[in-house]
Amino acid sequence: MRSTIRAGFGSLAVAFVIAFSAGQAQAGDYWQCVPFARMISGIQIFGDAWTWWQQAAGKYAQGFTPKSGAVLVFRPHGPMTKGHVAVVSQVLTDRVIQVTQANWSIIEGSRGKVERDVTVVDVSPQGDWSQVKVWFDPVHDLGKTIYPTYGFIYQNTGSAAANAAETAVRSVARTAMNQLASAVPAPGANPAQALSQAAGSTDPLSALIEAATGPSAAH
Repeated sequence: MRSTIRAGFGSLAVAFVIAFSAGQAQAGDYWQCVPFARMISGIQIFGDAWTWWQQAAGKYAQGFTPKSGAVLVFRPHGPMTKGHVAVVSQVLTDRVIQVTQANWSIIEGSRGKVERDVTVVDVSPQGDWSQVKVWFDPVHDLGKTIYPTYGFIYQNTGSAAANAAETAVRSVARTAMNQLASAVPAPGANPAQALSQAAGSTDPLSALIEAATGPSAAH
């Protein structure tokens, strides 16, 4: 029972952290697509966006079917000389997905913004996602340009997502701890005491969850 509660709490924490991190990115002055995609996908590849496809070979699974959390890699095209990477947030049909990405549309007169759940449509003759159209915010419609892509890079099962979540948790640990300590303090301890106890732990967030879901919490 305790492990089930802890797993649920862990999922909520990961969701909170990713949402919080994306919110921070959106508030930033300028974000490139590569560091943003790396942060929210957990896929640890560096360098220009178009090089991700070659770099992923032998390190991550690759394919031509969209999956939530995968990174879609765009080939260089026209003025987009370094390509582009976007993270799949939802798969709507076999030919329509939504992505979360940075530095695509011009928003509020500038680039470098983060966009969530942007529609991308596969327009390739073979249905293999080698050619796509992307929603373009300034025209509030799919753009006319057809962009060539390499395909999708998939997260390693468990490890990539866990690494991204852990990194994000560390960066917002103090905020998360304050919220959890106020909401679910350990029995007999006030929020300040719960925070103090968690501060000495290797994993403060897990310590708070343990304090809230330990044996005495069931009574």
